[in-house]
Amino acid sequence: MSTIPEVDPHRDVLVVIDVQNDFCPGGALAVADGDAVVPVINTLAQRFEHLVLTQDWHPPGHHSFAGAHPGRTPFETVEFAYGPQTLWPDHCVQGTPGAALHAGLDLARAQLLIRKGFRPDIDSYSVFYENDRASPTGLAGYLRERGFSRVFLCGLATDYCVAWSALDARRLHFDAVVLLDACRAIDLDGSLGRALQVMREAGVVLAQDSEAH
Repeated sequence: MSTIPEVDPHRDVLVVIDVQNDFCPGGALAVADGDAVVPVINTLAQRFEHLVLTQDWHPPGHHSFAGAHPGRTPFETVEFAYGPQTLWPDHCVQGTPGAALHAGLDLARAQLLIRKGFRPDIDSYSVFYENDRASPTGLAGYLRERGFSRVFLCGLATDYCVAWSALDARRLHFDAVVLLDACRAIDLDGSLGRALQVMREAGVVLAQDSEAH
């Protein structure tokens, strides 16, 4: 595991992924200890001049919700047109308190908010593409136009939205650093271990920083 590289204000951006009420304790799809990332992210963000936030933003009855499939239960895997899809509890529904960013985030300096998962029939983990791997969010173009070449990623959850984002960053030829202190995982049937291994193989830097605690 690496320590966090020195931040270059000209090429680096911090992307804070889906730190929303529904992913924190008491939420509809709570990640264990999910709210613990908030103070860590607030501390880390002070090192960066450029911040981007993302927000899961599903319409009611989204196709990835188990409730949209009679007879199915949350966390089952089904086949959609774009491939295997985990069915989730209804979460981060547009305009609901659960979809709101955690109130403790101190990220007023953020320069861009990307909402994802708003297409009713396609789920979206990555900050770069919907789960069909073809529909872009526009973030890659934004980063390139602004001259950023390295993304630091943190948030919820390590093994889904963070990992998919890091892998897409590498696929799009950005350098990628995942800040593990500022992430928490769902770890569904060993998904965390698999995600960490795949990220390493893709050249993602996995970093920790005890000073952030």
